[in-house]
Amino acid sequence: MGRRSSGILLHPTCLPGPFGIGDLGPMARRWIDTLAAMRQSWWQILPLGPVGSGDSPYQSFSAFAGNINLLSPELLERDGLVTSATWAGKWYPDERLDSGPVTELKSLILQTAWDHFRHAKYHDLRAPFEDYCARESAWLTDYSLFMALREANGNAAFTRWPADLVRRDPGALAKASEKYRDAVERHRFGQFLFDRQWGQLKAYAHEKGVRIIGDIPIFVSADSADVWANPKLFLLDAKCEPTVVAGVPPDYFSQDGQHWGNPIYDWKAMQADGYAWWIARVRQTLKQVDLIRLDHFRGFVQAWHIPAGETTARNGKWVDGPGHALFDALQAKLGSLPFIAEDLGLITPDVDELRLGLGLPGMRVLQFAMDKPQNPYLPHNYVPETVVYTGTHDNDTTLGWWRALNGRDQSFIGEYVGHWVHEPAWEFLRLAWSSVAELAIAPLQDVLGLGGDARMNVPGKADGNWKWRMKWEYFPYGTIERIADLTERFNRLPCKKSKE
Repeated sequence: MGRRSSGILLHPTCLPGPFGIGDLGPMARRWIDTLAAMRQSWWQILPLGPVGSGDSPYQSFSAFAGNINLLSPELLERDGLVTSATWAGKWYPDERLDSGPVTELKSLILQTAWDHFRHAKYHDLRAPFEDYCARESAWLTDYSLFMALREANGNAAFTRWPADLVRRDPGALAKASEKYRDAVERHRFGQFLFDRQWGQLKAYAHEKGVRIIGDIPIFVSADSADVWANPKLFLLDAKCEPTVVAGVPPDYFSQDGQHWGNPIYDWKAMQADGYAWWIARVRQTLKQVDLIRLDHFRGFVQAWHIPAGETTARNGKWVDGPGHALFDALQAKLGSLPFIAEDLGLITPDVDELRLGLGLPGMRVLQFAMDKPQNPYLPHNYVPETVVYTGTHDNDTTLGWWRALNGRDQSFIGEYVGHWVHEPAWEFLRLAWSSVAELAIAPLQDVLGLGGDARMNVPGKADGNWKWRMKWEYFPYGTIERIADLTERFNRLPCKKSKE
């Protein structure tokens, strides 16, 4: 980071638009224009991978692929791959994300684009597509076959496929690759289009002085191309089912803890090949973003191992992770480590030691702060190497959180800021922006002063998350100017572009 700056957290799925989900098209560019008008330096997003049931970006079919539901039909039309007739009459409400109809529509659009492309005698994208497939083959080959096989097996988890495909028998894979060749190529094409659209959007953001903060979940989904293609890198049984799964013990978010269900890495196996999978994963993410939030940083020191048969996270144990060895390998191959360490929850001295030894900023969330002067989340206890958030995607909105507080806690906050609180979200914005933390981030919901109905995620709740979408009319009059003034007042303005 290196200097004082600020940004806004908003996942692309939350953007407005007529296709039932935010995408990488015109509304995304308008959002970047809005960030620039607000004088923000950063746009923070959640993981961009393809999601399964539940819509969680932290449960993806791949740590390398992009979510084709984010493809912009309008940009595909500009590329001459589809026409508006493809989606005529298929407009969706913009209140909440309904992933079923959206996935159906985006799959239809991708199929139409692929049919046009593969039957065209000549297309401008032919050579770029072939170059992309060759360049990304290390992960793209397995991912595309994985998705094609998933479709062919009724979208069942890969552990329910025929045994020879589960164990990746070379003859069975070769036969399946030939049998489902068209579907495999369609999935490759979808990833090419995602890479193309996201790359254009990232370039536009840089033109406007906006950089992007991405997110790497520490663990991957059990039903993913990553696990299917690399079973020896995970703690699995003979049927490729996890023997232990990840989560966290009871904490602020959940009395039963959080049972994520993700398989846990076999760190010894990863160390044996020089952490090649992790190096490739970080390298891929750095193509998409400028700075990475490392989710659940403490898991690199110790992870909570839950026996696979448990239904909650109460019964588990802490098991050592790779520690410095992983980051030494990453640094040796990639150079600098542009990471933010998500060090929330139960943090032990060895976690702090690893983060400080790597020179990574930690996170502070203001909603965790309001109980006693010694609380490390209160701004007067910060050090500059900090990223402060009013709240995260896992918190209620600040207004929703405020409304649930008792009078004593509300009074504590009023005494801390020096007056009775009339606008909780903006009081927290001011606390974050005025702090010594080098980077201050707020979810857009807090900038807009929205209540709990705009919350993004409730940890431990299986359904109903990740569905909120914004509308331009949610912006109260003067909001853009107001946050621009706040950003200037506390010296967080973007760097001026050098004249070329």
